[in-house]
Amino acid sequence: MTSTSAASLGTRRRPRPSRSFTFQTQQERLLLGTSWGPRLLTWGGLLVMTVLWLVPLAWAVDTSFKTEADASALPLSWIPESGFTLGSYREVLAAGNIQTWFVNSVVVAVIVTVLTMVVSSLAAYGFSRTTFRGKNLLFALTIGAIMVPPQILVVPLFQQMVSWRLVDTYWGIALPQVIAPVMVFILKKFFDGIPLELEEAARIDGASRLRVFWSVVLPLSRPILAAVAIFVFINAWNNFLWPFIVTSEPELMTLPVGLPNVLSAYGQIYSQEMAAATLAGLPLIVVFMLFQRQIVQSVATTGLGGQ
Repeated sequence: MTSTSAASLGTRRRPRPSRSFTFQTQQERLLLGTSWGPRLLTWGGLLVMTVLWLVPLAWAVDTSFKTEADASALPLSWIPESGFTLGSYREVLAAGNIQTWFVNSVVVAVIVTVLTMVVSSLAAYGFSRTTFRGKNLLFALTIGAIMVPPQILVVPLFQQMVSWRLVDTYWGIALPQVIAPVMVFILKKFFDGIPLELEEAARIDGASRLRVFWSVVLPLSRPILAAVAIFVFINAWNNFLWPFIVTSEPELMTLPVGLPNVLSAYGQIYSQEMAAATLAGLPLIVVFMLFQRQIVQSVATTGLGGQ
């Protein structure tokens, strides 16, 4: 074998970079340039923001494993003198109905997420693909509803729940949280980017509009649907104001409502407060870790699509 043929064989065996890698590399060059200065500044800024976000979280978890004397001692220290302990968690778990509140939070968050996804996706598909009288006005009202503070609607919503006899019920907690105009807007913009030819091909095959929505549009929208569902779930889990107003029975309280009531009865106890906050936030961290791929994929997809 000659040197020329060997060189050509080596050239043929060299792997080619994928299109996605090439696009990402070109995008980084457009945003950061080719020099190391902007790159170092960007990564340095991201590192500083990461540290600023993680340090309070790490301090809360660290305080939750301290005794109250070590948590309130000055000067502050990451490592307590008396060592780490699980006493704060035992006190919090024994002080209230944590297990019941946890189940209530899961039930309410799941109900809100499922109903919000159904209502928002159908409304977004209607705005994206159908034509009817008053469509633009109705969509403008939907966009305007995003700017309405939810606190303004507390009194009329509570009166409505009283008239429907839904106070101190799961439905009374969940139903007012189902309407999410911002999710309708996000899904509508995503549906606008789906090619109409795919739906027209299904309609030619005899599929109804609902079948097209279920079998064509929704499978193509899995990344954005996953991201929207996660955001709705997190918002429903962290919601304090409405569950606090519409519930008075301890058996129906959610974690954000129940934990402060327990802690306030014993005064300012820093270690137990941090333990309670850690318990309340742990499920959200687990959800994010399990579905972070879908979140990143949805953001990347909508970003690359120019939406």
